[in-house]
Amino acid sequence: MLVSSTVARLIPRFYEPTAGRILVDGQDITQVSITSLRQAIGGVQQDPFLFTASVEHNVAYADPSTNLDQIVQASTDAQIHSFIEELPRSYQTLVGEDGVSLSGGQRQRVSIARGTLTNAPIFIFDDATAAIDAGTEQRIRRALKARAGTHTTIIISHRLVSLMHADEILFLDEGCVIERGTHEQLLALKGRYFELHSLQLRDEHGSPRLTRHSNPA
Repeated sequence: MLVSSTVARLIPRFYEPTAGRILVDGQDITQVSITSLRQAIGGVQQDPFLFTASVEHNVAYADPSTNLDQIVQASTDAQIHSFIEELPRSYQTLVGEDGVSLSGGQRQRVSIARGTLTNAPIFIFDDATAAIDAGTEQRIRRALKARAGTHTTIIISHRLVSLMHADEILFLDEGCVIERGTHEQLLALKGRYFELHSLQLRDEHGSPRLTRHSNPA
């Protein structure tokens, strides 16, 4: 996951590329201000951090000027609203540092609500649903897709079910793109993606868990 996560951090310029260029709508990202670039990017990092603050403030961190209705909508899209409503003080319930009072899946869903709150044109999900079951992940994806406007969504994951719906899949191995195409096209190649797909299907039926480090993204 290291290589693909590094690629994700190059887009908002947390790292500067040492070679090549990254273009957004044909414009080199080094030719725009970092502030304007990052305002156009939302999403969730691999290890999101939650603060010692209320659930509301943790979600609103992405846009402190937002209102509660928008926070509730983002939380609903992230499939965490029902859980929050059951908390002792609902959205005012205090979350311990780094979300210690929440499960891994709950932390990720709060972070997804935060990351999508700004309705940015580019979303980056860096292994952001690893602790979320496949059914919940599908509902999150449908909710985000139903939002008004168009978005570019970049998903980084080892779990193929997280990205089988993508318009294009890039399969990375040691920093190189070795296969690219739709899910169906990559299966037809019967190459590395096909092999990973077969292994994960086998894993779902009880065989040893996958430990490879090749990254589809």
